[in-house]
Amino acid sequence: MNTISYKEQWFGNIRGDILAGIVVALALIPEAIAFSIIAGVDPMVGLYASFSISVIIAFVGGRPGMISAATGAMALAMVLLVRDHGLDYLLAATVLTGLLQLTFGLLKVARFMKFIPRAVMIGFVNSLAILIFMAQVPFIFGINALTYVFVGVTLAIVYVLPRFFTAIPAPLIAILVLTGVVIYTGIDMQNVGSLGTISQTLPSFFIPSVPFNFETLQIIFPTALALSVIGLLESLLTASIIDDATETGSDKNQEARGQGIANIITGFFGGMAGCAMIGQSGINVRSGGRGRLSSFVAGVFLMFLIIVLGNWVIQIPMPVLAGIMVMVCIGTFDWGSFKYLATAPKADAIVMLLTVVVVVYTHDLSKGVFAGVILSALLFAAKISKVEVRKEGLETDASNRYTIHGQLFFASSQDFVSEFDKVEASQHVVLDFSDASVWDDSGVGAIDRVMNKLQAQGQTVEIVGLNASSQKLVDKLATFSNAGKGTS
Repeated sequence: MNTISYKEQWFGNIRGDILAGIVVALALIPEAIAFSIIAGVDPMVGLYASFSISVIIAFVGGRPGMISAATGAMALAMVLLVRDHGLDYLLAATVLTGLLQLTFGLLKVARFMKFIPRAVMIGFVNSLAILIFMAQVPFIFGINALTYVFVGVTLAIVYVLPRFFTAIPAPLIAILVLTGVVIYTGIDMQNVGSLGTISQTLPSFFIPSVPFNFETLQIIFPTALALSVIGLLESLLTASIIDDATETGSDKNQEARGQGIANIITGFFGGMAGCAMIGQSGINVRSGGRGRLSSFVAGVFLMFLIIVLGNWVIQIPMPVLAGIMVMVCIGTFDWGSFKYLATAPKADAIVMLLTVVVVVYTHDLSKGVFAGVILSALLFAAKISKVEVRKEGLETDASNRYTIHGQLFFASSQDFVSEFDKVEASQHVVLDFSDASVWDDSGVGAIDRVMNKLQAQGQTVEIVGLNASSQKLVDKLATFSNAGKGTS
């Protein structure tokens, strides 16, 4: 993947970034309002957050072309705090969330991304697509036939028009044309204004009205920690997805720090915590957005729409925006995962399915990813915990050589010891570790037990073939009398 300069990230794709940012801003409005309702706060809390985070992350983020704003995953984690303590405590938690994320970024937490298996990544992407689609269901199904028509026409414009005309992003054309049709004909249809009241005012700086004491910290810390983990997890995974989609690199640690800075500032301007959005990032990339300018334009145009065109924005039909989000779902879902289920190792297929099921059931991305990572680790440990001991004769009947094959660690140590329950009597025993590695104290402890057992039977034991790291561990931890001796 190639990287480009900071200047190119801003001005290397001006036209595409501006048009894509406009489309994203239009799609951000209903989602920000919906996520505010989920969290139990005024719609402007989500809108202010989306404006603030989009603009700030354009300057301090590590992944150009990625859109960050108020998100559903974060909103779900706020519900209890808002219900029990109110908005000010949520804003205080947002600031603390940013501080935690900034700290994680300084500690280079992004390096732990390498421990997330591909199966979990596929499950993450698919579950996000499913959640995005589920969020559109109330705006599409069970309303009336005209709603289906508008969704269908939106999808037709989005998929067919680009074959003939690409100067303006198809989603933007769909929004403008179909909104014009509704306004001109006076069709009674659910629109953005149906989701909540939009106040045509700019956000202002203020300090959350909460006591600055340990009790407040006890109240907001659990929520802030959950928000920081969910936000970074979703942001870093989304960044990896956009890396692949655009074939460009990004600085994940800078992204983590940027998310923290954005949330700190947002909390002081009346916005709730947010993070990267896979859906909006998908819209941005598919609409031609590649640089930081697209995120900046999305935030600024969002506020422009609210302040100047608020009375028009509320008339955008929800079926049109829902149709655009369905397009995002289709583009986001990894359709190759069906083949993956048939061809991948069963363990990987199970991990992918578990990730999807947990995320969709809990609506919590972090729980699904953690479940997938843990299951993957357990299955991997089970896979490599098989140890085989083969008996090989030496030059005389007085000696026996046992060759160990496999990885010796906590999960395989008991099996290793059991292999020596029935050892033929001989004067000398050679344990050959040329095809094995010792990884932890449990593995060394297993060698201890075998050595002590054989020596108690009057046999002399020689260990050979330990690699350098295994030898170092045995020298350090083993208790048998000739530890480290006779090895070669």
